[in-house]
Amino acid sequence: MEEQVSKTEFRDAMARVCAPVNVITTNGPAGRGGFTATAMCSVTDEPPTLLVCMNGRSAQCDLFLENHRFCVNVLADDHQELAGYFAGRQADMAARYAAAEWVDMPSGSQALAGAMVSFDCRLTEARLVGTHHIFIGQVIGIRSRADGNALLYFDRNYINVPTQVGSFGG
Repeated sequence: MEEQVSKTEFRDAMARVCAPVNVITTNGPAGRGGFTATAMCSVTDEPPTLLVCMNGRSAQCDLFLENHRFCVNVLADDHQELAGYFAGRQADMAARYAAAEWVDMPSGSQALAGAMVSFDCRLTEARLVGTHHIFIGQVIGIRSRADGNALLYFDRNYINVPTQVGSFGG
């Protein structure tokens, strides 16, 4: 019989995985919302598709499902305070959005003006797995910047790694 991995053991192990910090936004008929997530990755490039995971107990879950759209904003190292706001430190959604500059995307969702890159997505599938929804989105628009350093999350702390310019080697 295989041993079970505990929730604590799994969470502690996942804390050792470095991940980009993202603010996921939505805006549509159900209203405007947003949350901070590190669980985001590409799925395929034909068609361009990515996934994001959201706690199913979030009060915003229905908002994202009803709007059928979202925007993944990959944060730069100067967005640490904004990441905290969208992680719940600021409960009022209007105050979260007031803390930064936003650009309307084709879907109606809003992209963070200073994001490293923003992926505007149409929700094509949502699936509940355990405690989280997996949102799969087809990318319908991309907005990016050429400079800056990404904000990362590792060992339960925000970190940043300077972008390397030039070639590897000597």
